[in-house]
Amino acid sequence: MDKAYSPGAIEARTYAFWESSGYFAPSGRSTPYSIVIPPPNVTGTLHMGHAFQDTIMDALIRYHRMSGFDTLWQPGTDHAGIATQMVVERQMNAAGQTRAELGREAFVERVWQWKEKSGGTIAQQMRRLGASVDWTRDRFTMDAGLSRAVTEVFVRLYDERLIYRGKRLVNWDPVLKTALSDLEVTASEENGHLWHLRYPLADGEGFVVVATTRPETMLGDAAVAVHPDDERYHHLIGRRLKLPLAGREIPVIADAYVDPAFGSGCVKITPAHDFNDYEVGLRHHLPMINIFTPAAALNEAVPTAYRGLDRFVARERVLADLEAQGLIERVEPHRLTVPRGERSNAVLEPLLTDQWFVDIKPLAEPALKAVEQGRIRFVPENWTGVYYDWMHKIKDWCISRQLWWGHRIPAWYDADGRVYVARSEQEARAKFGIAPSSLLRQDEDVLDTWFSSALWPFSTQGWPERTGDLERYYPTSVLVTGFDIIFFWVARMIMMGLKFAGDVPFRAVYIHGLIRDHDGQKMSKSKGNIIDPLDIVDGISLEDLLAKRTTGLMQPQMKPAIEKATRRQFPQGIAAFGTDALRLTFAALATQSRDLRFDLAKVEGFRNFCNKLWNAARYVLMNVEGKELAPRGGGSESSLADRWIRARLQAMLTRVHQGFAEYRLDTVASALYEFTWNEFCDWYVELSKAVLQSDTSSEQQKRAARRTLIDTLEILLRALHPLAPFITEEIWQRVRDVAGASGPTIMVSAYPRAEEIEADSSAEAEMQWLMSFILGVRQIRGEMDIAPARRLVVLLQNAGPDDIHYLARNRTSLMRLAGVAEPRVLAPGEPAAISAVALVGRLEILVPMAGLIDPKAELERLAKRRRRAEADAEKLEAKLANGDFAKNAPAEVVAKDRARVAELRAEIDQLAKQIGRVNRLLEP
Repeated sequence: MDKAYSPGAIEARTYAFWESSGYFAPSGRSTPYSIVIPPPNVTGTLHMGHAFQDTIMDALIRYHRMSGFDTLWQPGTDHAGIATQMVVERQMNAAGQTRAELGREAFVERVWQWKEKSGGTIAQQMRRLGASVDWTRDRFTMDAGLSRAVTEVFVRLYDERLIYRGKRLVNWDPVLKTALSDLEVTASEENGHLWHLRYPLADGEGFVVVATTRPETMLGDAAVAVHPDDERYHHLIGRRLKLPLAGREIPVIADAYVDPAFGSGCVKITPAHDFNDYEVGLRHHLPMINIFTPAAALNEAVPTAYRGLDRFVARERVLADLEAQGLIERVEPHRLTVPRGERSNAVLEPLLTDQWFVDIKPLAEPALKAVEQGRIRFVPENWTGVYYDWMHKIKDWCISRQLWWGHRIPAWYDADGRVYVARSEQEARAKFGIAPSSLLRQDEDVLDTWFSSALWPFSTQGWPERTGDLERYYPTSVLVTGFDIIFFWVARMIMMGLKFAGDVPFRAVYIHGLIRDHDGQKMSKSKGNIIDPLDIVDGISLEDLLAKRTTGLMQPQMKPAIEKATRRQFPQGIAAFGTDALRLTFAALATQSRDLRFDLAKVEGFRNFCNKLWNAARYVLMNVEGKELAPRGGGSESSLADRWIRARLQAMLTRVHQGFAEYRLDTVASALYEFTWNEFCDWYVELSKAVLQSDTSSEQQKRAARRTLIDTLEILLRALHPLAPFITEEIWQRVRDVAGASGPTIMVSAYPRAEEIEADSSAEAEMQWLMSFILGVRQIRGEMDIAPARRLVVLLQNAGPDDIHYLARNRTSLMRLAGVAEPRVLAPGEPAAISAVALVGRLEILVPMAGLIDPKAELERLAKRRRRAEADAEKLEAKLANGDFAKNAPAEVVAKDRARVAELRAEIDQLAKQIGRVNRLLEP
């Protein structure tokens, strides 16, 4: 093995070996375990959320593959209607072309060309992270098979009257000129104004005042509403108002939607341009007056003076005219939530348009029951309540989009506007008896991307055919996804799976948290805190990182702040940490919290972990290769350390299996880290040196140590593989033959089982005594600043029978690892010199201080430590005494602070005793 671990030299070669050998494909044997990947956008590149999610799925797949399951991890990408159309249109615009000039068919062909050339970026990036998906089954939501499934579902739902076309209010993007789903809307707090406008009573007896943040929409008002219990306005209910500028009369109505405390308590109702007003309009049978064109200019429904004006230009004209008529009472600064299109950044408008909808309640009822009956479980369980809440309040789903890229709606219209839904135009003509001479026009709209994604678990397996894959791998075992798409994707997959595939789409839904930056902020380009996961793997210079973070900013004025923050956080850029260090970090972050803070220091820690494992493997191979090993199963020649490390290996594997079963990869990572670093590398490897490098050890003892070293390492590599696939494969290939393992790759070798290793509580108890003894002496050495090479005199007081027994058995290890001379047990009542003390149970380990330290210098050092500990304790105690902190801080934070206070107080007591002992050295 090379002296240093170099992940860059290993990863690409190893992944190519796995993929070319077909190891990612399901075996077709044993119990199926399947996961469908949440399909990333074909336009996308790998971000931290993808990398985190893919790490979780890959760890689950690798674990179950090694555990003997027939594993399928289904890959694929989403056609991403809006995003993809925007990418291609921008390319065309840069070349002086427009979509309209090209025409629909040619434009769609252009998109397909782009997809074939540039659409596989994220798949290559997934390979870099070790994703063991079966690439031979890669699917795309617009490929022929999935497109057939989409059409089939649409037609069946329409024939059952569960899809209909109607005029409803939708989120409208005036730049893209399409309806958007709620998921494609970003709401931001922005500075605006609240205009208080006077609406005169039609009979001339005064006016009412309404407050609005969008005064141009008053031209579409259908009423003014007051709360039915608001006594100020009882006399106005049913009377008429004269709508300023429009020349129309509108009624005053009573509705409980109105908040009497907002503004004057009178609210303008614009049913065609506000979602809440739309519901009020339905309740009171108000007219729906649409005043906007698809580009958000004012249309023919408004007075001539405002027609054709952009909405924001119209706002200024309306305000000027109201001011001229004395109808503006006052204007106030106001913070308001502004909905913007995720892709265009345009301010969205609620717009009344003709769209296709799914009548969702008949589909929602079985989906609710499936979770209530336990056929699907949410992990963590608390998301079940969120699912229930949304499903009970569910509204019909707008599935049409005014785009050219996507699944075109399978509906045709004749010259009279009658609609015919079928799988093709030929089927429509045959189904409805339409003559070949009659012209039919296909609907221009395409389906919402989430419509095809809702079919993903079964459409990827060949539905509507009853394929062998569908029979074997559906339902899938678990869905791994973020909490932000429980409604938009998870719920819809459940509904569609039950309806068309005859069963739930997955048995469990593992909801993971959101990766945030080290300060807890959401990662976004505008904040300049996005980190490309591959920059962590490969490293990036500061200059390249600055360029990446500031190129293409929507707000160029943010560039100086982003550059400053980047230079402060990454003054030298980002070092290359390798894939395994990043994956281990993600696993350690995979708690069941909603928000997860990513800190590059953790990746550095796991890179050090990989180096530690590499160096341990080099030590093992240097001491084992070409040498005799004891038979497996231990025996009389197995040392305490041999027995102990096997027992700890068994305990670690128990924790790991439990962690995987509970979707707690943080538990898995913690168990593996602690065993590898602390128990195997720091303790067992060092203890093995006492055997292998000693002239007094027998050959049988050395053989036993070698056997334990190689077996423990080989088992550890298999246990680590799901989280750190590259380094474990590289080392395992070198360890395999020496350890007597078989198989071409670690990824298809058996995952180690805890029950295959025998527990040994007596070895653990004795080893705990030995480690406590060694650590106690090391602590004294450290506290008194005694050189490591100086051999210490050690006296033992209050030694019990077990202590004497353990001492006799482990004298050599103690002398070597603690750096002490022959320990001597004091007789009962025998006086001891002034000593530093460490405790192992009731046993007192005494290190006489005379001649070891300068008493005055030691007193100064101890006093300084005591003052610092007292200051820290007092600061924390004051914090805990603050009632607001104890009341508002998370319980785990309060508990942590209290535990720290207890530790500090114990440290202060110990320091006081030590100061007393040193003072005695100064006594005459």
